[in-house]
Amino acid sequence: MSKIICDFCGATDSIDNPVIAGDNASICKSCVGAANEIMNGAIDENSNITTSEDVQEEVKLRTPAQLKAILDEYVIGQDTAKKVLSVAVYNHYKRIFRHHEIDDDTELNKSNVLLIGPTGSGKTLLAQTISKYLDVPLAIADATSLTEAGYVGDDVENVVTRLVQAAGGDIQKAQRGIIFIDEVDKVARMSENRSITRDVSGEGVQQALLKIVEGAVVNVPAKGGRKHPGQDALQVDTTNILFVCGGAFDGLEDIIKKKEGANVLGFNQDKKDKKESKELLSKVETDDLVKYGLIPELIGRLHMLATLNEITEDDMVHILTEPKNALIKQYIKLFEMDDVKLVFEKDALKELAKLAIERKTGARGLRSILEDIMLDIMFDLPNYKDKTITITKNVVLKIEEPKIG
Repeated sequence: MSKIICDFCGATDSIDNPVIAGDNASICKSCVGAANEIMNGAIDENSNITTSEDVQEEVKLRTPAQLKAILDEYVIGQDTAKKVLSVAVYNHYKRIFRHHEIDDDTELNKSNVLLIGPTGSGKTLLAQTISKYLDVPLAIADATSLTEAGYVGDDVENVVTRLVQAAGGDIQKAQRGIIFIDEVDKVARMSENRSITRDVSGEGVQQALLKIVEGAVVNVPAKGGRKHPGQDALQVDTTNILFVCGGAFDGLEDIIKKKEGANVLGFNQDKKDKKESKELLSKVETDDLVKYGLIPELIGRLHMLATLNEITEDDMVHILTEPKNALIKQYIKLFEMDDVKLVFEKDALKELAKLAIERKTGARGLRSILEDIMLDIMFDLPNYKDKTITITKNVVLKIEEPKIG
């Protein structure tokens, strides 16, 4: 016999939290208590019933300018993408928390976001920073691990399960969270034509994403994994979950070039100015994404589009030193804990940035480069108490040892 499930929070019937079942709905003890608190909440000066939760949510709602200012502290450059994401997030949560202010029949639909940019340009960091300062749960999923239901791999619904887990099991909180689906370009189908054979990790994933991205009540396994009969399931409404998809979309520039009639072949193509590549990517339209391999139905559900630029050498230097959680600041703090002063010369920072550009791994490649350079120094760090260690360009190039004084 299957257990009764609460229609409000998805909890199953138990001794500690019994579920009362009616003809058309079921409700658990916890939800009855929550409803009682709402109905008997504090009354303000205008005699409108408010709850502590409402007040807390209103405080969290920041303007687009405030959201962008927060992003500026952690992400270098990418102003257009920051503005797009800030406006999308502001409108999304305004739609959730303030829809009751104007009483009419107009329904506000959510605007999901598609971020296009090279690896290491800050797509994931943008979503992480936004969710952290809004205090909403965030789930990050890699589209390459997803497959169509019934095949080896993760079901698409598992990304919703991760969001519930990130919310500590709180369904209501999860239903106002953010899901970031990375590497969405990797599930592009190989051609614009419908595949005759089943494409379970490409077009099949895109088809499966349609329902949850637009907004639907989905049954997800409480502990993740594959769905199977008799398993406890949670009902989650994705209507108010903001979806942010990101991908590098390698080769998209060539599609845009062909559309504009430019020659994509030739001996001197590599010598083209990088500025031209940036301008091309900013001209991307939905037709280009269809040619790349995204199905029109999915593109139609990702309403706001933003492109991120490839990170330059100067940007890399700024990333190393300026953000709140900059790598250089982290290393300086680690050294201070052992009473050692750490100094990086300007030439050393430029050389680090140059190495990261050469590896084509974006900003995330900086940490592995630094870890490699600093390994021996960190190993003997406790022996350098009350001393100053200076990192020069030659140290980065592994030509000489650091200066210790």
